[in-house]
Amino acid sequence: VAVAAETDAVAYDFSCAFPFSAVVGQDEAKLALLLNLVDPVIGGVLIQGERGTGKSTAVRALVRLLPEIACVSGDKYNSDPNDISTMSEECRERALKGEDLPVVMARTPFVELPLGATEDRVTGTIDIERALLEGGKAFEPGILARVNRGILYIDEVNLLDDQLVDVLLDSAAGGWNTVEREGVSVRHPARFVLVGTAHPDEGDLRPQLLDRFGLTISIRTANDAESRFQVLNRTSEWNSAPAKLEARFAAQDEALKGRILDARARLKDVQIARALKVKISNVCSRLNVDGLRGDIVTNRTARALAAFEGRTEVSEDDVLRVAVLCLQHRLRKNVVSDTVDNGTRVAQELFQEFGKGPPAAVPLQQAAEA
Repeated sequence: VAVAAETDAVAYDFSCAFPFSAVVGQDEAKLALLLNLVDPVIGGVLIQGERGTGKSTAVRALVRLLPEIACVSGDKYNSDPNDISTMSEECRERALKGEDLPVVMARTPFVELPLGATEDRVTGTIDIERALLEGGKAFEPGILARVNRGILYIDEVNLLDDQLVDVLLDSAAGGWNTVEREGVSVRHPARFVLVGTAHPDEGDLRPQLLDRFGLTISIRTANDAESRFQVLNRTSEWNSAPAKLEARFAAQDEALKGRILDARARLKDVQIARALKVKISNVCSRLNVDGLRGDIVTNRTARALAAFEGRTEVSEDDVLRVAVLCLQHRLRKNVVSDTVDNGTRVAQELFQEFGKGPPAAVPLQQAAEA
């Protein structure tokens, strides 16, 4: 299912991933992942839950839905041939000289970062001796080069080494990775959607990293007998006859992939009324959300949801469906009552502002018969 690359990262073969549409339940988590494919600027997803709830399965299944992207052929950083501002230095120089850059279509990168990865493996390394002997910068790209314009997945992200957290924060903030050694400096694009999964009882994330996730989801084990039966049935079928399960859900996965592509094309035309923007800011203000990232992410995510559902105008229900996911991890400690969780606090403010609370999670598609 997976192969270890030279960078100690894990690259997944999409044809061996569990079908995304076969994942039982987890509708909010799946929607959050899909909306980040519609608009990667949302900033990624953190999924928290107990072991055995299918967090990693859902994330890795996303590989099946990743669309192809246009890249400069032979470029190590998946440079976009249509955006000179985010190209690697080499590609930018060639473009500025008027060269027609060769283009190749490639699947959106999906890279899993193991907890034991070193900083050099993540950022890349400069071979000083080779640079002095042969000239040039002798740079060996790392994980951040491979994942540019893709998805970086970190399981048990709350256990990530602090030094790697700092590296990721730097790249996430500017979209570039800079490596310096003994006077030699290399800079390359490193824009990616950060997806993390975590067990809530194994430690908290640093606030700086938590704030970088656009959306957060808490999932629980399905308690109803029908859902548990479907999980058991599909897992057994995947282990014994994966091709059969894949074929059964292939049409649904293809339909989702098409919706993502359509939504990306529609996103630029989606409008959100000033009155809705004011309501979002009112909610964030009353919740004492630090900074403006919560306001911005809520607006972006609501627009992505409207685009995903085929509309060009954001509705109140769009905002209500995404606001808890966008804001619950950005609240200060509740000094009034520690018994009220952040999601409930957001929902209460939404009810006060909109006169109604978040709607129940809606299944992405009619589930196939188990």
